[in-house]
Amino acid sequence: MNLPKEIISRYAVKPRKKLGQSFLIDKNVIRKISAVAQVSKNDIVVEVGAGIGVLTRDLAENASKLIAVEIDEKLVEVLNDKLSDYNNVQICHGDILKFDFASVDRNEKQKIKVIGNIPYNISTPLLFHLISSRRFIDSYVLMLQKEVIQRLIATPGGKNYGIPSVILQMFATVEKVLDIPAGCFYPIPKVESSVIKGFFMEKPLAELTDEDFFIKLVRVAFAQRRKMLINNLKRSKLMEDVSESLLKELLRMTGINGQRRSETLSVQEFGALSNILFKGQAEQPTK
Repeated sequence: MNLPKEIISRYAVKPRKKLGQSFLIDKNVIRKISAVAQVSKNDIVVEVGAGIGVLTRDLAENASKLIAVEIDEKLVEVLNDKLSDYNNVQICHGDILKFDFASVDRNEKQKIKVIGNIPYNISTPLLFHLISSRRFIDSYVLMLQKEVIQRLIATPGGKNYGIPSVILQMFATVEKVLDIPAGCFYPIPKVESSVIKGFFMEKPLAELTDEDFFIKLVRVAFAQRRKMLINNLKRSKLMEDVSESLLKELLRMTGINGQRRSETLSVQEFGALSNILFKGQAEQPTK
């Protein structure tokens, strides 16, 4: 493959700060990410932020079909030129946050692999977009800011454990597989990066009565990290129609002490709490 720096020079690519662009230029790291993705001839791949196409080319060598999504019109021109020999590659000019995974042409049982170097400014919105589209997605390999990944893989009780940890781990496996030094990018970012890999589960880690309510509950629970769980719940609009006495009773039913901080609850405990609170809220007489 052409060296990343050669491609950048040949096409006079100027990284756009507005789009959070920082191009991976280390060939060894590119190969490692491609190996981690384990793309086979039966796989449909959606690449997020294809950039100058260096990872795209590696993935295209093995995929049945690859959809390279890129928001930068200038880079779309580069991709069209660099990948013109690949009849299994489709270049999609657009915003990945608006990409419709359901629209990907595939057989009924086939699911998509999502792979990409994610701009730091869209990492959280993208994760929630993937979660909402998970019935169409099999697995993901994503390069993100190291700090973000530390939060995604965090376990209960630590300072990194929070909203992204609980919600992603409810619906997917998550594993950090690689750290990438800032010097592997152009321009060199001010932060370190890491790569995570995971699979979306057929069913959530805990059975959920209402998934939207679960997500809202997790957000409410971590609204003020230093406060007790019951205080965050009492102050939330989510529980505004539930009396304090009923709220305490519902917590008692789950076996969760309301004086605990949310960061100590496991993903399964959040699932159980969500189900009990949803039922209690629904049965509470309207005022």
